[in-house]
Amino acid sequence: MQGQPSTSDPTYVEWLKRQEAIWWKKLLDVQRPYRRHLQALELGSVLDVGCGLGRNLLNLRGRGVGVDHNPEFVAAARARGFIAFLPDEFRASEYGTPGRFDSLLLSHVLEHMHFDEAHALVETYLPSVRPGGRVVFITPQEAGFRSDPTHVEWCDFAALLRLAEALHLAVEKHYSFPFPRFVGRWFKYNEFILLARTSE
Repeated sequence: MQGQPSTSDPTYVEWLKRQEAIWWKKLLDVQRPYRRHLQALELGSVLDVGCGLGRNLLNLRGRGVGVDHNPEFVAAARARGFIAFLPDEFRASEYGTPGRFDSLLLSHVLEHMHFDEAHALVETYLPSVRPGGRVVFITPQEAGFRSDPTHVEWCDFAALLRLAEALHLAVEKHYSFPFPRFVGRWFKYNEFILLARTSE
C-alpha cells in the first residue's frame, strides 16, 4: 500500500483482503482466540460499527449487523452473507431504531480518527443500544498501531477511558488481549480491550 491512504480508499480494502488471505493465517486459524474471546463476552445482538470485511460478524456467528462508511467493505461483508449497511442505509433500515441492539462494538476503528471524531462516531450509534447495554472498544497496541498507515491516533487504556468518560459510559473493565500488555510492543495482534455499559 503506497502513500497515506484512508479507510475510504478502495486500495485499503484490497490491502486488508490480501492480509486476511495470507496462507499461514488460514492454516493456523489465527482468529480462533479472538473468535472465542468475542463469543465469551456474550454480547447478544451486536451493532458492529466499522465492520470492514465482516470478520467480527463472522466471529459473532452472524449475531450482528455491520455499518461501514466504505461501500467496498459493505459489499464484501454482504458477499459473505452478513447484514451490512452504509450509514445512511442503516438509519433508514429496520435496524436503525433506538434500543435495537444489546451491544455496540468498535473493533480497530477508533485509532483511525482523532478523539473528537471518535467521540462523535460513538455518540451517533449509542442510541441504537438498549439501556444498560454493552459497549466494547478494541484497539491495537504498539506493533499493531505501526502496522497500518491509516492509523492516526494512539488509543491506549488512558484514551479509551477518557472516551468512555466523555460519553458517560460505565466502565466495567479493561485489559490486554491475548497476551500481557508488554507483548504489544512486538506482537502486532495484541489488543487493548475496554468493556462498558450505557446508562439504564
